[in-house]
Amino acid sequence: MPDRALSTPLDDSFERYLQDKGKGRGGGGGNYRRNAARELERFAEWAAGDRGADDWTGIADDVGREPTFDDLDERVFREYARHLGGDRGLKQNTVQTYYRYISAWCGWCVNEGYLEAHYAQRASAMAPLPEDDGRKPGDQQAWTSEQRHALTRHVDERARDAVEAYTTLPEDTDPLDKQRARYAALKAARDRALVFVLAYTAVRVGELLRDPNDPRRRGVRWEDLSVDDGSMDVYRKKQQWDAASLPDPVISPLRSYRQLMDPPTERWPVFPTFDQRTLAGLVRENLAERGERPEAIIERRAEYARDLLLALDEDIRPPSITTDGARSILQRLSEAAEIDIDHPKHDYLAPHGGRRGMGEVLVRAFGYTVAARYLDNSEEMVRERYSHIEAGELGDVATEALEEIDSVPQ
Repeated sequence: MPDRALSTPLDDSFERYLQDKGKGRGGGGGNYRRNAARELERFAEWAAGDRGADDWTGIADDVGREPTFDDLDERVFREYARHLGGDRGLKQNTVQTYYRYISAWCGWCVNEGYLEAHYAQRASAMAPLPEDDGRKPGDQQAWTSEQRHALTRHVDERARDAVEAYTTLPEDTDPLDKQRARYAALKAARDRALVFVLAYTAVRVGELLRDPNDPRRRGVRWEDLSVDDGSMDVYRKKQQWDAASLPDPVISPLRSYRQLMDPPTERWPVFPTFDQRTLAGLVRENLAERGERPEAIIERRAEYARDLLLALDEDIRPPSITTDGARSILQRLSEAAEIDIDHPKHDYLAPHGGRRGMGEVLVRAFGYTVAARYLDNSEEMVRERYSHIEAGELGDVATEALEEIDSVPQ
């Protein structure tokens, strides 16, 4: 192996690795890239002696020297596995996940000529890692039928009240007051449509909304929906466009919401951001690009109660809400609906819980094969994720068998 590679500082390889693993143009996007970058930074800090016990000085022989690839061997990765599994309170599967990011980078370094062996995968290096309990952190919540009905009923009532308040205003209502009522109705209708889509389509939230770390995930637009056909085109986790089903409960909220919004073009996002700061900047920038002077822009904005309404009239297309934005919305709605939630990680109905809850319904009603098709997953994956259902059914079979045997006279 060239001495140049061995003497290379560890972090000199990070950007190339992250570009190879990233998504989009230039490998600049994607959740994996973001998470891997975070863990590589932590590993580099630990290797340099900036993390760990008080007497930890890093992996370099000379204290204060920047660690290089020549300092890496299986003992280093063993110590890092022990560091991850220390008393920081990390769950077993979280430790495993963090170590896998570093292990994947180590394997890449072997292929790129930085290392001569995949030290991180050697048995002695991995020995201190705790056993993986098979559970993914934060991915276990499933909306129950009661929770789903409580949330959808709440957003439906809220949207109906807001729309009625807007559509029944007297003709002599002040224009700004009428705009405020329309804005409130739009926001309530958007929230209702979002909740119904998450509750009944089982679409991943990352397929539905904008992901700032992946430019290809810009959020569904009205041109992606075919409400009459009951389908929606989404960019799937498998990195390709595919049609998702829109079941009956979703159709009416979407139709009502679209009629109220009346988007100027089909390219408008179905779930635009309502963030005032974002919209204000967008409106000012677009009007300036169209030749409007600053004074005229101020006067134009003063005619509207909210910049979203000006954006609709001028076809200034806002971005979709982000996946984090959806979580904030669901936190707000779960609290307002006073839904009883008992979960170790989430005190609200998280987006993935809608998908998982729908999976429970489908598996119980139609079995694993149909559920796998609807969830856009392999049947093997669905059986693994919902194995508790089959276990319960087998338990019922065993109970029935025992009752039958015990009832036979001896």
